[in-house]
Amino acid sequence: MGEVLSQRRLSELIGAIYDCALDPGRWEPTLAEVADTFDCAVVSLTLNDLHKNRFLINKAAGWQPDLLQLKSERHVGEINARLTEWLTLQSSIDEMFVTSHHLGDDYVRTSAYAEECLKPQGIVDIMHMFLMHTHRQFAEIGLGRHESQGIITEREIELGRLLLPHLRKAVTISDILDVRSIERAHMAEALDALRCGVVLTDARGGILHANRSAERMMGQGSPIRSVRRVLAASASSASRDLRRAIHVAARHEARPGETSAAIRLTDTDQPPAYAHVLPMATGELRTRLQPNAVAAIFIGVPDEHNGIGLLARAFNLTAAEIRIMESLMAGHTLAETARHFGIARSTAKTHLDHIFAKTGVSRQTELVRLTMQLTQPVHGPPRDFGYSRSETGRMSGLS
Repeated sequence: MGEVLSQRRLSELIGAIYDCALDPGRWEPTLAEVADTFDCAVVSLTLNDLHKNRFLINKAAGWQPDLLQLKSERHVGEINARLTEWLTLQSSIDEMFVTSHHLGDDYVRTSAYAEECLKPQGIVDIMHMFLMHTHRQFAEIGLGRHESQGIITEREIELGRLLLPHLRKAVTISDILDVRSIERAHMAEALDALRCGVVLTDARGGILHANRSAERMMGQGSPIRSVRRVLAASASSASRDLRRAIHVAARHEARPGETSAAIRLTDTDQPPAYAHVLPMATGELRTRLQPNAVAAIFIGVPDEHNGIGLLARAFNLTAAEIRIMESLMAGHTLAETARHFGIARSTAKTHLDHIFAKTGVSRQTELVRLTMQLTQPVHGPPRDFGYSRSETGRMSGLS
């Protein structure tokens, strides 16, 4: 297969996606760009509640408003059932679910969702790209082809693989940032309002701007340091990963396979802290912030007084499970935690297994990352962690 999209167009599209991380209000027009690039008629970005069969987030482009409302009111249960049924059989959520590939004609002919929402718009095929999946919810982007455009082909699937890591990174940073918009004239004030550390760097990692939180971290020497005004991490291996991510951001953010995930900045025997690197070299919004910057590094340190409390309420953790969580988040091992509370290691492991089951993760690193994503990064009064936040914590920046 030849080039599915020119490098210039791919870079422009990725730039627009990353701009959404700084301004979630740009998602709808950006989704329209994504649909146009995929030669699709409709697109939606949803966060699906699997327990109550509802959309917690539902952004769309191309959809007829009345049919989009009908989809939300009557057909979430059918959509959730088919997609989770398929997801449980996959070893990775990186695979695309394509209606014409994975559902038979008999099912489509008898589907209430297809009959009431898709056929009136002439939609004949949909490709689903998954951003996250737990036992409580999943997030996905659904792209629909009109009958005049034909069914989804390998070209769209390959293009989806190219864009998926960038879409996930934009959503993740949007969680950490959680601000509606930043204009250059107020950049310092806006970044200083964030609880997470933010550092803008040039191609060699030179620090062009650091918000107050980041300056405080560097003053303490953890989890980041300033070495002759070049950004470094507490852990030497993390410094290498950080430099590599900045180098990729400076060279070409659109190169496939080079988008890094969260970088752990501290050694395993220290309290965890993670960095996400957002390329700054392209994108209409990001280049206005600091023209010489090639990367913005967002540093999140899980806050046990905030993140764990939100996690406990979101997933109904018991008092014993909360104590285990607090100890682990403080950097203690499971054996140390058991000794501290005077319980058997097997008992502590049972509590941890219950936490895993409730939160839908399987490793402590994933649990730390989930807690970090639930932590409110903006100074101010605590949020009401009721319906809207308890269910949308992982993608709060999109709401």
